[in-house]
Amino acid sequence: MKHAGEETLDLLEDLLREVRKHAALRERRRGAFYRKSVGILHFHEDPAGLFADLKVDGEWRRFSVNSKAEQKALLKELAAVASVG
Repeated sequence: MKHAGEETLDLLEDLLREVRKHAALRERRRGAFYRKSVGILHFHEDPAGLFADLKVDGEWRRFSVNSKAEQKALLKELAAVASVG
């Protein structure tokens, strides 16, 4: 599974805009978000679809982000993670 390219990130731009609203996160490169110096969120593309890897309690968790409902679930989990620390 490869990291999401620019065309894939274009498809996720609405989601990226929502992620950017979290003041605790910094986007070091498009689609790769950090809290302080620790990577917390990035995106992948695969023939099976689009995915986000989010670090939750020190472990990477993979979320499908192909639908608005899946993206909403990721944002809900991100809100909880971003508010910690």
